[in-house]
Amino acid sequence: MLEKAKLVIVEVNEKLPVILGGREENVHISEVDFVVEGDNLDLVESPRLPATDVDRAIAGHIVREIKDGATIQFGIGGMPDSVGRMIGESDLKDLGMHTEMLVDAYLDLYQAGKLSNRCKNIDQGKGVFTFCVGTKALYDWADRNPGLASYPVDYTNDPHVIASNDNLAAINNCVEVDLFGQVNAECSGLRHISGTGGQLDFTTGAYMSRGGKALICLSSTYTDKKTGKVRSRIVPTLTCGSIVTDPRSQAPYIVTEHGVANLAGRSTWERAELVIGVADPRFRDDLVREAEKMKIWRRSSKG
Repeated sequence: MLEKAKLVIVEVNEKLPVILGGREENVHISEVDFVVEGDNLDLVESPRLPATDVDRAIAGHIVREIKDGATIQFGIGGMPDSVGRMIGESDLKDLGMHTEMLVDAYLDLYQAGKLSNRCKNIDQGKGVFTFCVGTKALYDWADRNPGLASYPVDYTNDPHVIASNDNLAAINNCVEVDLFGQVNAECSGLRHISGTGGQLDFTTGAYMSRGGKALICLSSTYTDKKTGKVRSRIVPTLTCGSIVTDPRSQAPYIVTEHGVANLAGRSTWERAELVIGVADPRFRDDLVREAEKMKIWRRSSKG
């Protein structure tokens, strides 16, 4: 933005942590037209939500998919946060960090002695990120930390850069998944929830990484606020108006509290079977009937 701006005005904020960087993390005073000083409010914190039983079940499945020495990417949300906590309590060791968003889960890993960054193929010894959102404890940890390096997003989110680290585990959540393996992480029908963010970048990078895994996690059900009814997040086809965040051509692992579905290299009917297998049992028969209507179900499949 500074390279494109005709006029550059910066504000001094003494309460912001000083972040060390890989590149482009600072602005030289010669590039600035005006400097504004004044009082600053405390930094906004993102509170951590307590993990639910579903979160813990999903985290348990994901932990079993990760190897010692893996490089981890966490997306935004309570579920990736819960996964980070469980990894911190596991026997995994020598983990690395390459992520767009620095969150408290990485501080958990560091405090548990799990985050060493020594096994990374690139940026060895450094936890790489672009921006940071979390608690004051996270901001304090990031302040002048030589073990962390902030890079522009065109570096952290470049799938080729991401894939340079072996055994990269990209852990993100979503709104719904259909029987073809399409993932929607942005909206509920026409109701906008989130932007695309870096999910597809990291899903692609993890898919390309040697030994890498893109893990998309979601609770198998949700409660409709209007009707109070329990509904499935595993659906025959994405809700009308929904955005395809991750296409079926870059099939990730789908993880719910009921298990893990690895969709890579699977035919359409195999995907349907695997996705139905991690749906809530109460909805599986209905999903099978819908799959039969769409002619993506085989009698040789379950049931």
